[in-house]
Amino acid sequence: MLPGPFLARLGRALVLGFALAATQYTNAGTPLPPGMQLALDNARIPAEAVSVWVQPVDGSAPTLAINAERPMNPASVMKMVTAFAALERLGPAHTWHTRVAARGPVRDGVLEGDLFLIGGGDPVLGYDRLWKLLRRLRALGIERVAGDIVLDASALTLPAHDPGAFDGRGLRPYNSGPHGLLLNYNTMLLGLYPGVVANAPVTLAAEPALAGVAIDNRILTSDAPCGSWYADLQASIEGGRRLVLSGSLPAACGPRTWSAAPLPPAEFSAALVGTLWSEVGGRLGGSVRAGRAPDDATELLAEDSPALAEIVRDMNKWSSNVIARQLLANLGAALPSSQAPAPDMVASGARVAIDVLQGAGIDTGGLVIENGSGLSRIERIRADSLGRLLLAAWQRPWMPEYIAALPVAGLDGTARGRLRDSPASGYAHIKTGTLNGVRAMAGYLLDRHGRRHAVVMMVNHPEAANSGAAQDALMEWLWAGTP
Repeated sequence: MLPGPFLARLGRALVLGFALAATQYTNAGTPLPPGMQLALDNARIPAEAVSVWVQPVDGSAPTLAINAERPMNPASVMKMVTAFAALERLGPAHTWHTRVAARGPVRDGVLEGDLFLIGGGDPVLGYDRLWKLLRRLRALGIERVAGDIVLDASALTLPAHDPGAFDGRGLRPYNSGPHGLLLNYNTMLLGLYPGVVANAPVTLAAEPALAGVAIDNRILTSDAPCGSWYADLQASIEGGRRLVLSGSLPAACGPRTWSAAPLPPAEFSAALVGTLWSEVGGRLGGSVRAGRAPDDATELLAEDSPALAEIVRDMNKWSSNVIARQLLANLGAALPSSQAPAPDMVASGARVAIDVLQGAGIDTGGLVIENGSGLSRIERIRADSLGRLLLAAWQRPWMPEYIAALPVAGLDGTARGRLRDSPASGYAHIKTGTLNGVRAMAGYLLDRHGRRHAVVMMVNHPEAANSGAAQDALMEWLWAGTP
């Protein structure tokens, strides 16, 4: 019997051999590249469940177009649409502003009134930046707020959001919605440190701490092999604000970082601000609550976000749903009130994104945008529309930022495990997307002859989870080029 590694190398050589021998495919309905077809056959996925579009960025027609006019669910690949619309409408240097204002005089270190934290829709205001902002406030001489700390999230007018609606896992951060004063992605990071023997308690380090939230850690160490280490972990809220963590973590995995969204964004923000104000030495006579800042409040400080180009990189490298949702809502906020279907800036943002694509000459037939993140059962886009979006982005002045935000196959981000042992590793900047019944990818690939291509592939089928090898075969075929 031939050893496993030898068979793996032989299989990869056959795929690349097919790629080198293949000719260009130009018409919808033509055969798929042989290595890709073989992988689809092995996964029991019919060609009609697959949509493909490939074209050199300097070409005039597609190299390969299979079912490219059929709207498909793109999963997280939809973030490429959100990124394109945001960069086109707002520009790569766009920033968001969070302001601190006060109403009342300051005497002997006491603000005799309320303090206002006024959100501007910043998608990435982490607790480290918030801590620095509050520390600067203390440096201005405010040690005690006699009134309340009021959190103003009115920058974004949003529809009701149910974090459990998609998959019933309302405490998972990927289900969090947008918010006008979004803090730390509405996420608590949970550092997990397994013991050395089975059934030993797993040590927990949670950050940031949230005022009023107690953590009941029941996670135990297991002697199972380290596979999908998070599969047995569970989080729930009991008794109001008690976060209960249960399940097991294999000792073989070593330390891991998990995450939870234990509270809705407004409550999370209030709990976090309460904690950090205390940590910087501040005292409070009233409470931390939601509200609106009055027009006559005096601005004391402001905090600018990183540039949009950096935020898009954070979103696409690690496929952040909450950043994508926040960007789409911010696009809606930029729509003139006379045109906005108030009070829903998410729907307005989808309208803006569609207008931006149409303005770039991209066919939006079949395009459905629900939240801009791809965490949706109804979002749709055609492969040829997505491909032409990639070509349009290639011609934009912000093209370098757009491409650099995409994971590099085999090297980083959510694509770090793709093409790892292939000669094509490191040659593709691709965004990937996965849902039950959906697996997709789109991006740019530099072939071995130095020519760059836009590539899109979407699979909508019950066996879509098994189509990764077919996607890799397509990229290897494209990397190898034609003789």
